[in-house]
Amino acid sequence: MITVHYLDNSRAHRILWLLEELGLAYDVKTYKRTSDYLAPASLKAVHPLGKSPVIEDNGRVIAESGAIMDYLIETYDGKTLVPPAGTEERLRYRYWMHYAEGSAMPLLVMKLVFARIPGQVPFFIRPVARMISEGVRRKLIDPQFADHLALWRTELERDGWFAGDRFSVADIAMSFPVEGAMSAIGRDQDTAVLRRWMEAIRARPAYQHALQRGGEYRYAKS
Repeated sequence: MITVHYLDNSRAHRILWLLEELGLAYDVKTYKRTSDYLAPASLKAVHPLGKSPVIEDNGRVIAESGAIMDYLIETYDGKTLVPPAGTEERLRYRYWMHYAEGSAMPLLVMKLVFARIPGQVPFFIRPVARMISEGVRRKLIDPQFADHLALWRTELERDGWFAGDRFSVADIAMSFPVEGAMSAIGRDQDTAVLRRWMEAIRARPAYQHALQRGGEYRYAKS
């Protein structure tokens, strides 16, 4: 039996979703975030970095979202969720699988960190911290964020999904970056194609079953 070490409101939702798409049986061990919105120390008993998601399967402990998704696809015959080898769609699939954690998530984490910095310092230096944080976001982070949004829109306008004209695990990988980003997108941005895509993934029974197994997931409400 596969065990998923699941941190609430985290990337771990994608692993439950993929397990549901594959029709696999699994157990969920849920962890609650601390008051600082961090993972609890108890996760370090599972993996030295104390992060989620982590799965245990047949005596193996596997961490990192992309590695877990690759493992599940390869081990449990998920070829119907991956474009055929040697196709243009397979190249796009590989790109988005790496992009989700390698490019999208670091930028979103930076955006979140700089938004929180002013509230984490002593009150008498908060005006300075706020000025610095806003400067970094305005000059360095937000221009990159706009480029990434434009890339997402272009890809989805192409044929509706992130790796061709069919749903694939690339869409699962990209769900957390896109859902997490929606709360940070300004009202002046065109989000129609992103919202259509989110409606499509959320309509999938496996997505809904994953919500039931994992519990509250705030990004499903964006």
